[in-house]
Amino acid sequence: MKNKRENIAEYILYLWQLEDYLRAFPEQAETNAELHEIHEMMHREGITDSGHLRLAQNALQEMEQVHAELLDQEAQYRAMIIRVQPALNILKSKTDRPTMSDVEACLILLYQIMMLRLQQKPVSEETAAVQQQATRLLQIISRAYYDNQTAL
Repeated sequence: MKNKRENIAEYILYLWQLEDYLRAFPEQAETNAELHEIHEMMHREGITDSGHLRLAQNALQEMEQVHAELLDQEAQYRAMIIRVQPALNILKSKTDRPTMSDVEACLILLYQIMMLRLQQKPVSEETAAVQQQATRLLQIISRAYYDNQTAL
């Protein structure tokens, strides 16, 4: 399984991808121990149709904490958020949860783009530009998370 400590954003995206995969192909849970474990967790947590594993939710909360610390401490990070905020607000307004956090919106954006690319659908230049900004923000959060974890 992806290592949460090494890149928490990739870890969350990986878990989301496994959830979707197992919803589409539940029989695959029998072919691999990792898939079987995730599938069992999904059943125990009642998210076989929708929702996210507590593992992913907890990791997202940890990212939110690091994000809040960065907002308090890093002017350059705050400036990056301000630049991407209009695009994130548009994305949020198109969901059933317009009050979701900026971090979650960035993750959803990257996940949706990944799904478009897997389906070989085009991604507009504007969306690709926002993707770069969101990716950079998540990289900064992931690096700060890693640094915090290795300092413990």
